[in-house]
Amino acid sequence: MTEDLEEQEDELLALQSIFDADEFVRDESKSAGEIRVCVELPVGFSVALREGESLRQYDVSFLPPLLLNFGLPEDYPSSSPPSFSLTCSWLTHTQLAALRAHLADLYEATGGAVVLFSWVQFLREDALRFLNIHSKLDLPPDERSTLHYNQDQHDAESSEPKNNSEALSPEPALQNQTAQTPDTLLSHILIYDAAQKHKVFATTFFDCGVCFMGRLGSECVKLSPCGHVFCRACLCEFCTVQITEGNVRGVTCPQADCAGAPTPAQVQSLVGEKLFSRYDRLLLQNTLDSMSDVMYCPRTSCGSAVILEKSSNAVLCSECGFAFCVTCKRTYHGLEECETKKKHARDGLSALVNDYKHGSKERKRLLVSRYGNMLVTLESNLNDTWLANNSRCCPHCFSRIEKNGGCDHMLCTQCGHFFSWCCALRLTTKNGKTHLQEHVCENHRK
Repeated sequence: MTEDLEEQEDELLALQSIFDADEFVRDESKSAGEIRVCVELPVGFSVALREGESLRQYDVSFLPPLLLNFGLPEDYPSSSPPSFSLTCSWLTHTQLAALRAHLADLYEATGGAVVLFSWVQFLREDALRFLNIHSKLDLPPDERSTLHYNQDQHDAESSEPKNNSEALSPEPALQNQTAQTPDTLLSHILIYDAAQKHKVFATTFFDCGVCFMGRLGSECVKLSPCGHVFCRACLCEFCTVQITEGNVRGVTCPQADCAGAPTPAQVQSLVGEKLFSRYDRLLLQNTLDSMSDVMYCPRTSCGSAVILEKSSNAVLCSECGFAFCVTCKRTYHGLEECETKKKHARDGLSALVNDYKHGSKERKRLLVSRYGNMLVTLESNLNDTWLANNSRCCPHCFSRIEKNGGCDHMLCTQCGHFFSWCCALRLTTKNGKTHLQEHVCENHRK
C-alpha cells in the first residue's frame, strides 16, 4: 500500500511539472485532480453544422478541451484503475462512452503501472483518429452538449473498480451547466478557437515589416486579410501621419502593393479616441464625396451633405433648412430657368476660391479634401477671366496692363513704349499728342 501511495505522489508531481496550471489542477486534499486535454488538429480542420439545407462550416485550429476528472484509489496503480469522468462539449454521449472504455482498456494493458500520462497522450494525439474524425467535425443538429452531466449519469457511465474508494464526481460547475443548443455550441467553439489563436500569436516572435525588428506578437498587430504583421509603434506612427494629413484612404497595409488594411477597431486602439474621431469623420466624408447622389449645402456656414432626388431640381438642406437649386447652387427659383448661369458660376467659383484664401486652416483642409487640385485650376481660370475683362496687351511687348485712371494715352512700364488704350495703336512722340485730340482714334470717337 505504501508503494502505491509513493507511485501516486510521483505521478502527480510529474504531471504538475509537465502541464501548465491551466491544464492540470490537483486537489491537494486527496489524490485527485482535473486535466484539460486539447486534442491536436490536422491542418485544414473544420467544424460544420448542417440545419436543413443550410451548411455552416468554419476552419479552426483549436477545439475546447476534454475534461478528465480523476481520483486515485489507495490500491492504484497495483490493483485498481483511477476512478474518472470524461466530459466534452463537442462529442456525443456515444463517442465519450467509447473513449472511456478505451481508457479502461489502456489501464488493463499496463499490468498495474501508472496510466494518467498515457491517457492524456492518447486523448491528445489519437482520440480523433480513434473516433474516425479526420478533417471535419460534424456537429449533430439535435445533439446536446455533454457538459450538463449530473451525478447519476456520471455514476452510471464512469469507469469504476469494484473495490476502489469513492469515485471523484465532476465539479459542481460542470454539474450545474445546462445543455447547449447546436448554435450555441458552434459559437462556443469559434470563440475558443479565436482566443487560443490570439494567445499563440501573443507569445510568438515576428519581424516587423517596417522596422524589421523582432517583436513578440503581444507588441504587434496582424492585418487582415493579407496577414502582414507590424509592431504597434510603427503601425501607430504610419496611421497617425495618414490621418493627420487627411489621407484616410492611405490607412492601409504599409507593405507595398498590398490591399490589406487595419480594421476600425485596430485603428482606434492604435491612434486613440481623438485621432480616430477625425479618421471616422473623414472616412465618412470621403465616402459621401464618391457618391453621385450626394452634394453639399452651398452655404459656407453649413456645408452639410445632402441627398439629391432624381425627380426634382430642388434640394433642401436638413441641417440649416436652406432650399437651393442643384444647377446654380443658389436659392431655389422654382421652374424658371437659371438666369445668368455663367455669371453665377463665376461668382460661385470666385466665392469658393475666396473661401479657401481667407478660411481657417481647418476650412482649407476641408476644401482641399473635397476639391483637391481643382482649387488651383479655379483660381487660374478666374484670374484669366479677370485679366481678359480688365486689362489690355501692350502692342509692342504684349505684356498685360491694367488701366486704373488717367487718360487713354498709355505707357508700358515693361518696354517703355506708348500706345492707345482705346484702339491699341502704337504711338510715337510725333503722333502721340495729336492721336486723341484730333479724333484719329476710332474707338475714342465712339
